[in-house]
Amino acid sequence: MKWRKTIFWTLAVIITVGSAVYQRVTGPTYPRDFSFEIDGKEYNIQLPRSQNGTTEDALIVVKIEDPLVNGTIHYRRFPTHDKFDTVQMHRENDELIAWLPKQKAAGKVEYGIKLFKENKEIIIKDNSNLILRYKDNVPAYILIPHILFIFTAMLLSTLTGFYAAFGVPAYKFYTGLTLIMFLIGGMLMGPIVQKFAFGEFWAGFPFGKDLTDNKALIAFVFWVIAWIGNKKGKNRKYLVIIAAIVNLAIALIPHSMMGSELDYDSGEIKTGLIFTLQNLM
Repeated sequence: MKWRKTIFWTLAVIITVGSAVYQRVTGPTYPRDFSFEIDGKEYNIQLPRSQNGTTEDALIVVKIEDPLVNGTIHYRRFPTHDKFDTVQMHRENDELIAWLPKQKAAGKVEYGIKLFKENKEIIIKDNSNLILRYKDNVPAYILIPHILFIFTAMLLSTLTGFYAAFGVPAYKFYTGLTLIMFLIGGMLMGPIVQKFAFGEFWAGFPFGKDLTDNKALIAFVFWVIAWIGNKKGKNRKYLVIIAAIVNLAIALIPHSMMGSELDYDSGEIKTGLIFTLQNLM
């Protein structure tokens, strides 16, 4: 029995870490990689799609040593029909830098970059405009516990699913523990993080379509059902297995999809699709 539990814990850790990494790197606020060649030398750059802090301009940095290379950035508020403004990047040692104007929480800027050497444009592979979303800073004493509780909930969810599927009696205890982790990390601390970042506690059902909030709600509901279905002598292990599968499916949805978005016309924060297909490529 002990070796089985060791295997279950190991698999749960691997699956949890893998799904968490996948969810993060495929999200529309994760930095985007680009590459290009100059005189036969390959360069790789990473451009941001999320700005922490709404009181200062967003810094865009391209590390490139060649002093003959310069660049421009074109940008406009998103989603709007504003005309694109262009700013010239300037060099500081081995870097080209520029700033995009600060926005309110959940405000976004659509921007793209062009590089030149001796007035000839450098071809950047898969170059396309990006969407940069602004958010207020979330204090570490809030954000870190939130992440730890959510990660623990994901880990225990997978582990409990294995326990239920293979008849390990402890699955009932871990069902309750998983539910508590989702309650604290998702339903209590999640809204607090949302409030600090975007100014509102809850943007999911029934008030909005924020997918992060809705994912937390769905996971919590399924674990409530699993816990109720296995209390007081009941043995409905299939409910635990279903809850674990649902949570894994939820974890594979990229982070921050359909997140908070500032409507520049009304000044209100709404929820919507904050990425385009080009941002996921």
